[in-house]
Amino acid sequence: MSDAPDRTEGEGPYERLIIRSATMIDGTGSPAVGPVDIVISGNRITDIQTVGYPGVPIDEENRPDADENTRELDASGMYILPGFFDMHAHTGGLAQGTVPEYVYKLWLAHGITSIREPGSFNGLDWTLRHKERSSDNEITAPRIFAYAGFGMGSEEPITTPEQARNWVRMIDEQGADGIKFFGARPEIWEAALDEANQRGLGSMTHHAQTRVVYANVLDTSEMGLKGMTHWYGLPEALFTDRIIQDYPLDYNYSNEQHRFEEAGKLWKQATEPGSEHWNEVMNTLLARDFEINPTFTIYEASRDLMRARRAEWHEKYTVPSLWEFYKPNRKAHGSYWFDWGTEQEVAWKENYQLWMDFINEYKNRGGTVTLGSDAGYIYKLYGFAYIREMELMREAGFHPLEIFQSASLKAAEVLEVDNQLGTIEIGKLADLVIVEENPQENLKVLYGTGAIRVNEQNEAVRTGGVKYTVKDGIIYDAQQLLDDVERMVNESKQKLDYQITQPGLDY
Repeated sequence: MSDAPDRTEGEGPYERLIIRSATMIDGTGSPAVGPVDIVISGNRITDIQTVGYPGVPIDEENRPDADENTRELDASGMYILPGFFDMHAHTGGLAQGTVPEYVYKLWLAHGITSIREPGSFNGLDWTLRHKERSSDNEITAPRIFAYAGFGMGSEEPITTPEQARNWVRMIDEQGADGIKFFGARPEIWEAALDEANQRGLGSMTHHAQTRVVYANVLDTSEMGLKGMTHWYGLPEALFTDRIIQDYPLDYNYSNEQHRFEEAGKLWKQATEPGSEHWNEVMNTLLARDFEINPTFTIYEASRDLMRARRAEWHEKYTVPSLWEFYKPNRKAHGSYWFDWGTEQEVAWKENYQLWMDFINEYKNRGGTVTLGSDAGYIYKLYGFAYIREMELMREAGFHPLEIFQSASLKAAEVLEVDNQLGTIEIGKLADLVIVEENPQENLKVLYGTGAIRVNEQNEAVRTGGVKYTVKDGIIYDAQQLLDDVERMVNESKQKLDYQITQPGLDY
């Protein structure tokens, strides 16, 4: 995997930057307020002043003063939010053929200023190097929180508790922020999690179906696991009339259609919503302050393949190698469209309803829910998939303010950086998202392709798209980042004489 090039984009940071006249959604869950002027010195927010009332001319005497060293950014009529966290964000790699510059710019263009990189599959050294370079703003990239895949870099398979502890010590000394697990024998889980928690490392898991019988979410959270991604391990904890998922007798986990088709039937095997066991599991996870990062978006093609495959941004922003990776392929993870039809999609739609019911109720009872996309697989493109996750959380029942809170403050709390990031407050780092439209009214205005509206001339026009992403006080023009991505895609298409076509068709 190549390294990201040196940064050439972005203005600042400035000795003094004033963002003028924005309507602020601060990420705490509080309603919007504005107009406000936000003062940034270097990379810190140093003042936030309410400067008037909606529809009333601003009284200039009440505004922060600007001097010759001040950069002023007019955000009149715009909305400003804290930078977003993608809590399940892979940088891509050789299989997808995506270079880091491509992925990073798509993330930043959608307001994502921080990512949790679970697994660090390009190598922990690579991820930590990019984490440091991003922290120093040497590259155009979000902040990176590196979670090493359990066992990565070990000279031999980890088969004893002491080996597990030694591995955790090793990645801690290297600078990892946490661990992503897929599963292990219970004694290995316990040793690794105990060592990680003693050292203040984060932890999350994808309860892989090949190991979930060893430990579901009730077991791992009791051992000290801090959070989970996706939903594997949760329905299994909700079983009352079985121990093992009802696998067909010809099931093979290495067959991707088997894996994903049967996963779409899993929630219906769990206990009924609202039942005694349902509440018991939920209350246990709440008491353990357990994070759930659902990543609704990454499975959406399972319930509507044509929608995901035909998403309007693919032609312009999906690089050829990634499109090839998405196509039906028995050797590629998540490319499981061997014989996918109506019955599979209906099962997944029912699966989603039960899944969403649990997640929304978990949030309503005070549980920690964060946003993640797991993009780069299953027709999900970096950045765009994150905004789609917001829409799916809205479908699940989240108010837009709850979505933005999960996207910022809740994520910062999980990563234990909420004293620095996650909300727009004096003293915090200047990671911000500025959009020309009200994202509460229509989340689609956060997509790089914007939302469709008919103007007074009865013409369909595009509106929205993130205007600016501010990271560490550096102002990035989101549209320019997208233009750079489009250029990369076009260069690849020209080099390969390539056009995006649909599977089995030449158009």
